[in-house]
Amino acid sequence: MSTDPLYLFTPGLVIILAALPIAILRGWWQRTFIVIAPIMAFLQLWTYSGDASWTVAVSTFDLQLLHITCAGRLFASAFIIALWLGGLFALESASKIELASVFIYAGSAISVTLCGDLITLFLFWELMALASTMVIWAEGSEAARRAGFRYLLVHLMGGVILLTGIAGLAANGSTLDLGIIGSNSLARWLVLAGFLVNAGAPPVSYWIADAYPAASPTGMVFLATFTTKTAVYVLLSYFAGATVLIPIGLYMAIYGVIYALRETNVRRILAYSIVNQVGFMVAAVGIGTVTAINGASAHAFAHIMYKTVLLMGAGSVMLSTGKDQACNLGGLAQRMPWTTTCVVIGSAASMGVPLTSSFITKSLIIGAAAQQHLMWTWLILTACSAAVVFNAGVRFPWLTFFQSQTSAHIEGGHDPSWPGRAALMLGAGICIGVGVFAQQFYNLLPTSGDYHPYSLSHVVAQLQLLVPATLLFFVTLPLISNKPRVQLDLDWILRRPLLIAWNDIVLQLFALGLRWRNFFVSSMVRGFKFLFRHHGPRGILSRSWPTGSIALWVAIILASYVILYSL
Repeated sequence: MSTDPLYLFTPGLVIILAALPIAILRGWWQRTFIVIAPIMAFLQLWTYSGDASWTVAVSTFDLQLLHITCAGRLFASAFIIALWLGGLFALESASKIELASVFIYAGSAISVTLCGDLITLFLFWELMALASTMVIWAEGSEAARRAGFRYLLVHLMGGVILLTGIAGLAANGSTLDLGIIGSNSLARWLVLAGFLVNAGAPPVSYWIADAYPAASPTGMVFLATFTTKTAVYVLLSYFAGATVLIPIGLYMAIYGVIYALRETNVRRILAYSIVNQVGFMVAAVGIGTVTAINGASAHAFAHIMYKTVLLMGAGSVMLSTGKDQACNLGGLAQRMPWTTTCVVIGSAASMGVPLTSSFITKSLIIGAAAQQHLMWTWLILTACSAAVVFNAGVRFPWLTFFQSQTSAHIEGGHDPSWPGRAALMLGAGICIGVGVFAQQFYNLLPTSGDYHPYSLSHVVAQLQLLVPATLLFFVTLPLISNKPRVQLDLDWILRRPLLIAWNDIVLQLFALGLRWRNFFVSSMVRGFKFLFRHHGPRGILSRSWPTGSIALWVAIILASYVILYSL
């Protein structure tokens, strides 16, 4: 265990501990902790050397609370920046319980990216699940309560699977330290399944679009940042090169696109696009080459930044108008100029427009598939990239800010206060800065590589993707319906059959058990009454009997026995 005082509190623990004063204090004191704590954690993170570590001995295990890697530092930096931007945005409207839960949630996610063993990872993994559930419940509505309960069920199931896998690895004598899990045992597959639950992989991809939009407008900004990207990080750390992740990632990319194209709730559109983009990262982890690993790490950072901007924009719209359905929005560009500008920049970054972040990150993933001659992987990822242009890139800002047929009926609509505007502008600036200073950003990736994103061929190829997809949107715009609709997914099993089974089977069994219990209790009472009546102080069997009567009854009993025996 290191004796350096700098290691006594890791960046994740600094954020978690800040939750207590945030929950207690109010006013400027509370805002000070919200703003200062992420800055302190960020500075501390980049103060550590490349081999910094902090190990605590607990029983027979050594818990590595701090283990610095290039990938872990990059993910933790993205988490801290997103927490700081989201904290600025949430200053005016988020409740104490939401803000405190967010800091525990974020600190746990940061701790996962900086720990060095599976046991420590699991502890923070479960704390992250509980805190994120509280973020959903902090919205306070019945819909949030139900969605949070379904969310908690999914993640507790994933936690049980993960713990079983970790226990299996420990029982087999496999190392629990950070690194690729090489054994092809059942325990390895259980650990992988536990990680994939948090990534939103099939068959539980639905939980993202089910739970996230049920949170408050500020809460969803944080929810979209930590859980799925933490899953990407642990997949990179423990399962890089596992080819089974390629079809899983492709499924997620296709699933997110199809459901987002059919969705009319703007926050659910963004939620489904999260599944789509995480699918890119999961597929890259499965490819497993140096370029793919760098692409997954870089795109996770870029996605966190532009998705934070887009969700802050959607949250600003909902806070000022109270609406999130596309049919009730439109024409807000003039009323919310700052928000509109930042959302357009975030949308450009999501599409991969040159000089924005996604342009230099997503190309690494698609290029890695081409280098490995994975033709179908390359084709599907390219097609999904075009669909992202059509959907989250153009459709979301158009429906929210530029369509004009409903603007006269919208009440409210104004930019957030100066902290929210600052968060939007800083987030948009990062989206552009990463794209402009591409080589400097590449130097932060886990492995060095020679990448030149602004080659003429790449720029032309990307424009050939962007321009037709954008034109296609406006050509098909009259055919797109913005009326609210209900989309069925596998969460229907949780909503209907399991609910029916609970009401019609489990509750009936409880009622049957209650009846049997009442019957048993009543039988016991009647039995005690019978015994008391016959053997109590005044019972017939407790009276004094004459000797002659006793002899007579003994003779009768013996005679009866002889008769029965002879028969």
